[in-house]
Amino acid sequence: MCKQLEISRAAYYKWLHREIPEHELENIKLAELIKEYDVRFNHILGYRRMTSWINHFNHTHYSKKRVHRIMIKLGIHSIIRKKKKKYKSSTPEAITENKLSRDFYATKPNEKWATDVTEFKVPGEKKKIYLSAIIDLYDRYPVSHVISCRNDNRLVFKTFDKAIESNSSAKPIFHSDRGFQYTSKVFQKKLKDYEMEQSMSGVGHCIDNGPTEGFWGIIKCEMYQMYKITDEASLRYAINDYIRFYATERPQGRYHCKTPQEVRTEALLSEQPQEYPIPENKRISKYKEKWCA
Repeated sequence: MCKQLEISRAAYYKWLHREIPEHELENIKLAELIKEYDVRFNHILGYRRMTSWINHFNHTHYSKKRVHRIMIKLGIHSIIRKKKKKYKSSTPEAITENKLSRDFYATKPNEKWATDVTEFKVPGEKKKIYLSAIIDLYDRYPVSHVISCRNDNRLVFKTFDKAIESNSSAKPIFHSDRGFQYTSKVFQKKLKDYEMEQSMSGVGHCIDNGPTEGFWGIIKCEMYQMYKITDEASLRYAINDYIRFYATERPQGRYHCKTPQEVRTEALLSEQPQEYPIPENKRISKYKEKWCA
């Protein structure tokens, strides 16, 4: 072997019996953790969340660059899907201006709610199911969600009633797109009855409802890696169980590696909820500097 590799026998035995440096031992330990977490969470973790989750659950202080470097060596990366954008035009009964105005920061629970409906294709069938959800912009907690075979008023109304049932005193700004369910006079009367102020995205401006669109992206990116989905029953189970996982078991970097439920519980028990500022997006800032007057 030494002859084929063109190295001396002495060099080989020196390497074989050497004392492994402490830094290299630590890298080996970290590599094992990375492989364990990658398999455990079905390849949904990129290097940033991999670093946060390893440090959080193991009380360590590894840097993102170190984790990233080892993940590249191991050939480990998160699996990302491409999102499809679809827009459906409708004639609204009544519309409201965008009062949220892309200000997704909230200082306490039940201050701002955002909602939307998305669709999932049932494997092996020419059929779709629809998921309607309401999320709180303070802690990104899914306040309520409902799954249905039809994208109709009943789906949205049931989601709203479910949210009110668990948050009877809430009077948030209620933000949505201009879907026919949200522009209907019946739904607007519901908001008025509960003294909620309505806000709507601009036509074709999905970024106006960015947090909800991001929530859909997370579900569709990670859920299909974590569950074996073969039919409608398994798809419904996967959606329900992933939302439970997202709310109660999935730490988020913005909230100092706390889950949405932990953040919400702490805030509801505190007279002065902790603030979690939205990190500045450097790419958006550079874009605005270049193209916005």
